[in-house]
Amino acid sequence: MLAPATSLYQVILALHIMAVVLAFGWTFALPIVYVVAGRHDPRSLPTLHRIEYTVERVLVNPALLALVAAGIFLASDGHHWSEFFVQWGLAAAIVIGGLVGSVMIPTAKRAEAAARRDLEAAGDGEFASSEEYRALVRRLNIVGSALSALVLVTILIMAIRP
Repeated sequence: MLAPATSLYQVILALHIMAVVLAFGWTFALPIVYVVAGRHDPRSLPTLHRIEYTVERVLVNPALLALVAAGIFLASDGHHWSEFFVQWGLAAAIVIGGLVGSVMIPTAKRAEAAARRDLEAAGDGEFASSEEYRALVRRLNIVGSALSALVLVTILIMAIRP
């Protein structure tokens, strides 16, 4: 009898990695997108914020759920629950999910509204962002950068585990 070419564990591991790429890959490009838009077409900023929170809601959150579900299977199948990398990964997923839902999505919605108000105030003139908008963008940048760093550290911890 021939052995299967792939085990269920390998398939779930691949799904786990795919979920990481889907959930977080796009977020590393966001700072570049916003710099280019701000310099070349500030009128696109409200739409970009809408895209940001929509992607977080319909792609990041489901991918994060798939990542956690796959991680639970992998940890259970491999009897790894007592190992640091599993506990770190689960904690990181909870922190990321919590901050996306409680900070990133609501702040992006408020930034969209503030950018629209600033654009309306500018009329046909040059766009000048308000202090409110700049504060919201600072929050998005700080929390987003922290989340990106957490993702990278988590990948490192997963890659160097014993």
